[in-house]
Amino acid sequence: MTEYFNAFEISPVPDGPDAVAPEPFLGIYAMPMFVKIPTRDLHASTDFWVRGLGFVDLFNVPGQIVHLRRWAFQDVLLVPADDDPAPAGDAAAPPAAGTAQVFVSCVLGQLESVADACRALSPDSVTGPYDTAWRTRDIAVITPEGAHVTFTAATPFTPDSDVGRDFASVGIFAPDDPRGGAQ
Repeated sequence: MTEYFNAFEISPVPDGPDAVAPEPFLGIYAMPMFVKIPTRDLHASTDFWVRGLGFVDLFNVPGQIVHLRRWAFQDVLLVPADDDPAPAGDAAAPPAAGTAQVFVSCVLGQLESVADACRALSPDSVTGPYDTAWRTRDIAVITPEGAHVTFTAATPFTPDSDVGRDFASVGIFAPDDPRGGAQ
């Protein structure tokens, strides 16, 4: 028998329709994961990631690297591109094969403001918001350097909904459901 662990208790991502986003985390830590994105224009990319996507410029070495962050463990390093970047493309089109996608957790209350801020900087950069089959509401953003960034927020989980029943049919149960191993 497989034992389940209710990992909602340790997740740094706030959940629920009224969840409040944490402030950007400004401490230094050994990053368990980060994204490195090459860009032809560090200044323009930094501006979009900060003013559009809500990251902070944690630190930078001019012309060499910009370390951006939102919440703890949402780190992005912008670096100069070595060759021609891929064309930015259309935010509504799926990314080409081999194109990396970055998914950034947020709370429901942030989606519209991020979408509005990105559209103010680049009108055709955002698709959504749209709902997914795995109970998130997302927006897809194409950044100036062509990165495909999806901001994703959990929607309320209702065990007796179609989504709840679909989850249960594959063995995923509500956190307090004894079939899910809640202790």
